[in-house]
Amino acid sequence: MPPTEQAPARRAKDNERPLLEDIRLLGRILGDAIREQEGAETFELVERIRKLSVAFRRDADHEADRALKSLLKSLSGDAAVRVIRAFTYFSHLANLAEDRHHIRRREVHERAGDQQEGSIEVALARLRWAGINARAVSQALAHAYLSPVLTAHPTEVQRKSILDAERDIARLLTERDEIRARAQPRDALAPKELAANEAMIRARVQQLWQTRLLRFTKLTVADEIETSLSYYEATFLRQIPKLYGQLEQELGQQPVASFLRMGQWIGGDRDGNPNVTAQTLEYALRRQCEVALRHYLTELFWLGSDLSISAMLVKVTPAMQALADASPDRGEHRQDEPYRRAVTGMYARLAATLKEFTGGDAARHAVPPQNAYLRAEDLLADLRTLRDSLLAHHGAAMAQQRLKPLIRAVEVFGFHLATVDLRQNSEQHEEVVAELLAVARIEAGYRELDEAGKRAVLLRLLSDARPLRVLGHDYSEHARKELAIFEAAKRMRARYGAQAIRHYIISHTEAVSDLLEVMLLQKEVGLLHGRLDADATNDLIVVPLFETIEDLRQAAPIMREFYALPGVAKMVQRSGAEQDIMLGYSDSNKDGGIFTSNWELYRAEIALVDLFDQLANAFDIQLRLFHGRGGTVGRGGGPSYQAILAQPPGTVRGQIRLTEQGEVIASKYANPEIGRRNLETLVAATLEATLLQPTKPATKAFLQAAEVLSTASMRAYRALVYDTPGFADFFFAATPIREISELNIGSRPASRKSAQSIEDLRAVPWSFSWAQSRMTLNGWFGFGSAVEAFLGAPGAQRKEALALLQKMYRHWPFFRALLSNMDMVLAKSDLALASRYSELVPDARLRRRIFGAIEAEWQRTVDALVLISGDKHRLASNAALARSIRHRFPYIDPLHHLQVELVRRWRQGQADERARRGIHLAINGIAAGLRNTG
Repeated sequence: MPPTEQAPARRAKDNERPLLEDIRLLGRILGDAIREQEGAETFELVERIRKLSVAFRRDADHEADRALKSLLKSLSGDAAVRVIRAFTYFSHLANLAEDRHHIRRREVHERAGDQQEGSIEVALARLRWAGINARAVSQALAHAYLSPVLTAHPTEVQRKSILDAERDIARLLTERDEIRARAQPRDALAPKELAANEAMIRARVQQLWQTRLLRFTKLTVADEIETSLSYYEATFLRQIPKLYGQLEQELGQQPVASFLRMGQWIGGDRDGNPNVTAQTLEYALRRQCEVALRHYLTELFWLGSDLSISAMLVKVTPAMQALADASPDRGEHRQDEPYRRAVTGMYARLAATLKEFTGGDAARHAVPPQNAYLRAEDLLADLRTLRDSLLAHHGAAMAQQRLKPLIRAVEVFGFHLATVDLRQNSEQHEEVVAELLAVARIEAGYRELDEAGKRAVLLRLLSDARPLRVLGHDYSEHARKELAIFEAAKRMRARYGAQAIRHYIISHTEAVSDLLEVMLLQKEVGLLHGRLDADATNDLIVVPLFETIEDLRQAAPIMREFYALPGVAKMVQRSGAEQDIMLGYSDSNKDGGIFTSNWELYRAEIALVDLFDQLANAFDIQLRLFHGRGGTVGRGGGPSYQAILAQPPGTVRGQIRLTEQGEVIASKYANPEIGRRNLETLVAATLEATLLQPTKPATKAFLQAAEVLSTASMRAYRALVYDTPGFADFFFAATPIREISELNIGSRPASRKSAQSIEDLRAVPWSFSWAQSRMTLNGWFGFGSAVEAFLGAPGAQRKEALALLQKMYRHWPFFRALLSNMDMVLAKSDLALASRYSELVPDARLRRRIFGAIEAEWQRTVDALVLISGDKHRLASNAALARSIRHRFPYIDPLHHLQVELVRRWRQGQADERARRGIHLAINGIAAGLRNTG
């Protein structure tokens, strides 16, 4: 190899050395734990399986395949479980090493002055280069609203106990780097420190090995709430104020509005989850409040320690003096310390708030709790009094360290921590409205009315001040439960503030009446005030969710008809002039395949923006698109930065909400530093998409080509998934979907109905199952056939068609991002492993027919990507992910082989509880290894 080629390869190898060292360290410690806990024989068995799996992957070695199958069949249930636990924990530990290396490489680039795309520094540099100054950025942020929304789905396989131990190991890996960085040559202390550090890692790994990975019982909504709150405690409460501080520093003296806020579905999402009730909603907000208040109390305690400023040496503002004088702290030794007295009084008030709102007690009490803060704004006012006094009397440095982040935290999180969305299926609302109208003798057959008839009834009632409920009538349990949610929402907003609950999402929105029904239910409990034909205002934004391909096509027409109704636009204007619209990625993908799903989402966004631009002539209403993105590419996943920049021009405008789901939450936000970097990319992308508008309108030729590709892609996808006889049987046999539905990894059922059909299966377990079997079909199927049809036969027309696709790839961010995501999914697919899963299909002819079709389309799609992108190898433009796959996948493969063997046993009636446990452990390990499974 010539020297010019050796240098980059050597550099890449050197760059990976710290990662390999960490992986080897963690692997060695895990191996020691296995030897110690389970014996040398188990360790040697793990090694033998690993080597055979590597041989199977490396050479598609038939001999290794036979040897591996023979070995796995000979394993007892106990031995299989021990081996699965070993590889599962290695996947978890490898994640921690990779996260640390990601941070390490980012720091290396930053020290060299090489800022990376997706950082705030690069985004602001691009804005400056485009002539957009700091003041313009500040003004744009004043009108922005960016919100990642955490949701619970039945693919979150991590237990909180495991997450906590892993966070500790991640901290210790960071500490190792810090020890090495400050060590001097011939430093006798560094080896001792590293040895002590390793001992602590060893203790945590032993803890992991002795901690149960699986839950004995089905996950409850309360469990999901507690798991989500751990991310606030570990990451969001501290990292979001740091992110704001970074923005303030970059923008100089310009103010930065609190535009980035967290959202939450857990506790408010009832769609298909009967376990979410008014009680769980109240529990969610009470616990969220408690987490926020306890954070503020801790910060106030340390702030009081810091502000030992004496009035004998430094003056304070009159407002600050009044705050100190109002404090119940009368300690003689603090009479000349106004800040400490003020903070003690604030602590006492906040402790009283904690008691009143949550029933909890503060950890420390200098004086008894008293005179509770009833609003976050009142606490903010006192904190700002401290800040203003410090700034006025040479205390800026002291205000910067703890007080300013605390002020920002209270601005962002208030007393509610995160905005909880309410969500329910439109059919459930219709059922309640129909019952209310029948009992009130207004309309006996509401559900049988056509759309025009429903609208007429609903509009008449929305312009009538009278309630619908008949006193003393015993309504159905369903109606009582649904109305109780609305009533709880009203109480929670009154207690925790208007930001506590802002959005009501209507799943499966198919008509304007679906929106009006929710407005009527709000009116029934006092969340909608006044009359629609006069002076109505609405407390909750009514948010339609368009999910299927057909729903997406009807999104703009439905919203146009909604806003054409008398009184609607004026009501929205009076209620804050905001309209959120949610777009569903998961169901549209299951409905029409990857390309058509993305294309119909793109078209729907353009149509909705055009509609609201037209409305702007009469009503200045802010459109905010809410992207229901899942973890996998097949459910809208992929890099958030590229996804935001690939949105159609004019669709962001500083306003965007997007869901964070399943395993992605852990991979993005379990590590605080990784979490802040991920939030930073959202901010950077939103700034660039809003102010730079980097995405130019697609040409007519591009749009026409995409439409042709979409039609052909959907035809190929539906031909396999919905029109091929026996496909459902193949899917339910060749993936662990049945075993997933039994696993205690979510509070929501995997299917809407008990029948075994693709239509009724939820999009989340559908996607999860394809990832587990490494077919990842929902992330690429149909595109190869579409390109093949588009290109046609060899000749001049084929060359022109290919040139057009290549031009789209170079110049159209939407198309490039979509193909990049397909490339990533194909890189994570593995047909050799997938073929092992297909062997679980008992009908050999069915197996060969359907798996053969999948293989053929996989090859067509790979060939299409090579033709269009010019890259012959997967992940040619994503070195970090390629590195991850290279190091990680040889250790995931054994889990697949073991899972297939245990699923085979289980389905053959070998009803051994250990086999079931092993299957579920393997699901956990594969999910952890693939990371973006949910």
